[in-house]
Amino acid sequence: MQISDNWPGYSLDLFTYPQHYYGDLEYVLIPHGIIVDRTERLAKDIVQDIGDNDIVVLCVLKGGYKFCADLVEHIKNLSRNSERFISMKVDFVRLKSYHNDQSMQDMQIMGGDDLSKLTGKVSFLCFLLALFFMFYKDIVGTGRTMKVLLNNIEEYKPKMIKVASLLVKRTSRPDGYRPDYYGFEIPDLFVVGYALDYNEHFRDLNHICVINDHGKAKYRV
Repeated sequence: MQISDNWPGYSLDLFTYPQHYYGDLEYVLIPHGIIVDRTERLAKDIVQDIGDNDIVVLCVLKGGYKFCADLVEHIKNLSRNSERFISMKVDFVRLKSYHNDQSMQDMQIMGGDDLSKLTGKVSFLCFLLALFFMFYKDIVGTGRTMKVLLNNIEEYKPKMIKVASLLVKRTSRPDGYRPDYYGFEIPDLFVVGYALDYNEHFRDLNHICVINDHGKAKYRV
């Protein structure tokens, strides 16, 4: 599902959101209800594709936790209502690659202490935002984040690796990585909400919104 560059978004007045963010947002890019429906469809596509394989879901924190939780819950519901039981385990890693709204040159991978459970299994990586599509000023991260993480996971010889991301940012570069499953392709905007943060703020915002300059200045570190 593509959101065009000239999409004006939804007025904040149409929705409820935490009062402590009043004045910090431009508009709602994707309302929470649409996020939920799209995630349910991604779960259906994943269940159809994985066959009878056991899967390990590797959630990329912190921004991916809500998307991962909702996606896993939808997969469980589909499993409960079908004749095929899907065995799932969940593990977590954390990537740190941003300071304020700027991508850092080096990326850190933390967590995932027992990734040996990936051996021989179908591995799903759950992102909220495909970080490898983000670019600001002269720093371009096309593919860098995902390549580092995938190389780390491949050492454990999983049967298959699939990447699910709720969002990807549009890029004109031909070498950009594309997730196997994604919910929305969005313009080059810095977005917050649905667990995606700006310096640890806005994770409690259910909708995905565009932050304004006042919000960036207010929460800059």
